[in-house]
Amino acid sequence: MILDKIRNAIKKHRLLAKGDKVVVGVSGGPDSVALLYLLNSLSNELKLTLHVAHLDHMLRSNSSKDREFVQGLARRLKLPLTYAEINVKELAKRGSVEEIARKARLRFLFKVAKDIKAEKIALGHNLDDQAETVLMRILRGAGLFGLSGMLPQREFRGFKIIRPLLEVRRQEIERYLRQKNIKPRLDPSNLQDIYFRNKIRHDLLPFLEKKYNRNIKEVLANLALCAGCDYDYLSALAEKKMGSSAKRINLKKFMKLPLSLQRLVLRLYIQRLNGDTRRLTFQHIREIQDLVSNRPPNSVVDLPRGLSLLKRQSCLIFYQR
Repeated sequence: MILDKIRNAIKKHRLLAKGDKVVVGVSGGPDSVALLYLLNSLSNELKLTLHVAHLDHMLRSNSSKDREFVQGLARRLKLPLTYAEINVKELAKRGSVEEIARKARLRFLFKVAKDIKAEKIALGHNLDDQAETVLMRILRGAGLFGLSGMLPQREFRGFKIIRPLLEVRRQEIERYLRQKNIKPRLDPSNLQDIYFRNKIRHDLLPFLEKKYNRNIKEVLANLALCAGCDYDYLSALAEKKMGSSAKRINLKKFMKLPLSLQRLVLRLYIQRLNGDTRRLTFQHIREIQDLVSNRPPNSVVDLPRGLSLLKRQSCLIFYQR
């Protein structure tokens, strides 16, 4: 039963504690709607205070219907709702639609959580989403961080993002909604192969399931879980090796670290300064390592988002160019 799976996930990964106030991101699609109903079913048992959050990306002419649907859900469940809209297409003139939509959604959820004084944000990603994410990152080129995919719980900007459905298959979610006679909103763009993820979902994963391993989604999800646990452990070690300065690395101490920790320390510094490392590539890391090992003092490596790294005699210095 899907509710038992959620209970087990919450207990195993320590996602929720009694009395938690939780922002639930609800798009109106199957996953987020199922998540809302499941958490609401557990709200008395866990003494949860739930708050629904919906962001209209205005990517479709009828996207306001999603908001109206989510408003109806919130009324039916007697839950408070915060909603907003943002014109992602207008913003996407300066970048990827998917990336800008993701960042806008996170900013909105963080604001809602801050406004209502909630520490946790629940998202409806499922096992199929996890498998797609890992496969996308493998094809684009990923290290341990990329392979870790999405963890059931991860701290970000002072909030805990939790994913209670991460071990639940998409077909289980759809079956649960049918049994409850709940008809979620469906985004027609998910049926089109216009986005990289949709091509993975509709073409590559079915091919791998049919020709190579019918359990490929579980295999990829397990890979993500193992890599995520390893990455979190190594990150904790790397954080202990970081100096007190936000922009300066002691070169002598840095050179004594194992190569894996050197790379993680660099990622953590860049994440601290830029907010994330999404545009950081393996080539950037290789250039920094060449800077450290082979280039003379006063050499520079330019990094994404206007960040640069300067080599001095005894230290590395990050600065905005």
